[in-house]
Amino acid sequence: MLKEKKRGLIDKLAGDLSQSEIVIATNYRGLTAKQMSELRQNLMKGGNECHVVKNTLARIAAKKAGKERMIDIIDGPVALAFGYGNIVSLVKALNQYIKSTESPLKIKGGLLGERLLTPEEVTSLASLPSKEVLISQLIAWLQVPMIGLRDVFSFPVQGLITVLQNRKQQFSEQ
Repeated sequence: MLKEKKRGLIDKLAGDLSQSEIVIATNYRGLTAKQMSELRQNLMKGGNECHVVKNTLARIAAKKAGKERMIDIIDGPVALAFGYGNIVSLVKALNQYIKSTESPLKIKGGLLGERLLTPEEVTSLASLPSKEVLISQLIAWLQVPMIGLRDVFSFPVQGLITVLQNRKQQFSEQ
């Protein structure tokens, strides 16, 4: 019975690891059960999850999911936060929780795709603008050359109109 339960946990962890866009390993030592519950609820609002896992089960699940790089940051008491979809929302939610509650929660590192992230790299993701802001900035940057091209093509026409208006004014004055 116990082995079946562990297999089920490993399968669930492997599924979460393979489906998530980003996984952040945290050291939850010093958090009360109430604080951990609050953290989970905050993360769930953004469509993310957080699970306290046993290291051996997490390592087996990482191998099973093909994310062996994750093994490097699994040591000591570990809670894994899984981000599905928007990567930045998970990091922002974790940072906001740590700052607002002055929590002893520490980020150990993360896995973004196949890239292992240091704690500093994970926290720097929180400073990124949202997806909507990035898209609007991209559109604005794409418009700049088009506006310049429009100005280049409209300048000779404007010059011709100015010359014709001046010429018309000269004829009307005579």
